[in-house]
Amino acid sequence: MQDFIKINQEDTVAVALKPLPAGTRLVVDGAKLTLLEEIPQGHKFALCAIAKDEPVIKYGARIGYAKEAVAKGAWIHVHNLRTALGEVLEYQYEPAGGELGQSEPATFMGYKRASGQVGVRNEIWILPTVGCVNSVARAIETEARAMFALDGGVEDIVAFAHPYGCSQMGDDQENTRKVLADMIHHPNAAGVLVLGLGCENSNIPVLMDYIGSYDPARIKFLQCQDFENETEEALRLIGEIYEAAVKDKREECDASGLVVGMKCGGSDGLSGITANPAVGAFSDLLISKGGTTILTEVPEMFGAETLLMNRCRDAETFEKTVKLINDFKQYFMRHDQTIYENPSPGNKKGGISTLEDKSLGCTQKSGSAPVCGVLQYAERVKEKGLNLLSAPGNDLVASTALAVSGAQIVLFTTGRGTPFATLVPTVKISSNSKLAGYKKGWIDFNAGEMAETKTKAEVAQELFAYVLRAASGEKVKSEAAGFHDIAIFKQGVTL
Repeated sequence: MQDFIKINQEDTVAVALKPLPAGTRLVVDGAKLTLLEEIPQGHKFALCAIAKDEPVIKYGARIGYAKEAVAKGAWIHVHNLRTALGEVLEYQYEPAGGELGQSEPATFMGYKRASGQVGVRNEIWILPTVGCVNSVARAIETEARAMFALDGGVEDIVAFAHPYGCSQMGDDQENTRKVLADMIHHPNAAGVLVLGLGCENSNIPVLMDYIGSYDPARIKFLQCQDFENETEEALRLIGEIYEAAVKDKREECDASGLVVGMKCGGSDGLSGITANPAVGAFSDLLISKGGTTILTEVPEMFGAETLLMNRCRDAETFEKTVKLINDFKQYFMRHDQTIYENPSPGNKKGGISTLEDKSLGCTQKSGSAPVCGVLQYAERVKEKGLNLLSAPGNDLVASTALAVSGAQIVLFTTGRGTPFATLVPTVKISSNSKLAGYKKGWIDFNAGEMAETKTKAEVAQELFAYVLRAASGEKVKSEAAGFHDIAIFKQGVTL
């Protein structure tokens, strides 16, 4: 295993791939260097003397300015590095060009829906319209799982609790309604029981305008206040859905039908070196086969946004990306929050010092494909290829946003680990082998081998093969544990 990595030839820092004691002697680009202090794994050290207020370069780009003079071989982190970012900016479109070629087709075993979409799961979902019926939904889930066989066509019955649907205003209420409508039409759902209370703002009659056309054999509605025994009625309706859904069978589907969301959380200093680039190479591979990927967590594009903007396929997409970035900065400013109050304590402990540092690593997940689409929150994906989605960095909110925009699977890279799952299979990809070994019950795929023995291309091919297996029915760790969660983006006041 290497001791360190210099990511780009222009870099003025290198990253320790394992803990390096003070006094360690290294050779970087033919020059000798002695570490002046201990460098934790994932953290940076200076490859040359850096004067106060000079830029610090990583990934071939500026990740901030030195707060003070930094000696060659010194540790560089939050104590001596500050962000270089400002507020809302103007941008110039400078197309970087570059189209991905086509690669050999690939297939998986999925469910072809009447809508033309493809599902990777055949589940029945219980979807509350309001948080008031969450406990009822969970009780129905428990009884339905006991009543109906889940070893055949129907793979699971899941209730998705959330605290919204009432006492909301404006865009905040719109978010909830759009998310619920998107979930009702998600291809991983063989059928949905929409469970309302009756007096909420987002009641079933109101939602009908958002839902549009639907299959009445698979989408059922129950307003609890209208029935003496709502659980009994719910089980009857689920029985009707089950009769239709249990007939569904997996069949060979082209990988071009896959939509995969990409997210990182609990990152460390290796995330931008192993897991995120591996996902980026996976994204390019899927897109080369006609598939679609979605990148989100807009605040973690700040500082690397121009790299994405210049990969936009045309000026119109560029302008949408500029709006995506600046609208999110305005969102921070409206709430009197510092735009660049990131990374998190866990990120910093792992070696990430500034938002530029995090963003340049985060956007590695986008690979090299052109940006073909820009989505508003809760907007369903329309364009094949790489899409950008408006959503915050919060793990549960962003992952839910990816799923409701159409992702059948979410790839979630992490350097610190997390057990959660959203409404679709959520693949946990570790940035380091230590985490993969320590948290075997959480981690599905180890990209840490990129820092050891394997190339990015090898890891990407292995990840692609794993995703095809997961799309064909192999359960990811969080699914096997029974974890399913949604989190809707809260933007307004609560009445």
